[in-house]
Amino acid sequence: MRLLLVEDDGALADELQPVLEAAGYAVDRAGDGEDALYLGQTEDYDLVVLDLGLPRLSGIQVLETWRGEGRSMPVLILTARDTWREKV
Repeated sequence: MRLLLVEDDGALADELQPVLEAAGYAVDRAGDGEDALYLGQTEDYDLVVLDLGLPRLSGIQVLETWRGEGRSMPVLILTARDTWREKV
């Protein structure tokens, strides 16, 4: 299975990638919203792990663009946001 890991914190991405690979995923990485948007538009992913607080384009903007284009891959959101309204 192919997974896109979108995380601008390199240390966190470095920790997550081997865990995901050990679980059987082939992992591609993006460190900002523009790279994530491009990869999600040009590659077929079985799953995307998407940070919301990204440079260049926010994770919300990336996801809204993908959905607007009809891309329906499952997306797991990572966020440091802490209010109930932001999480929902």
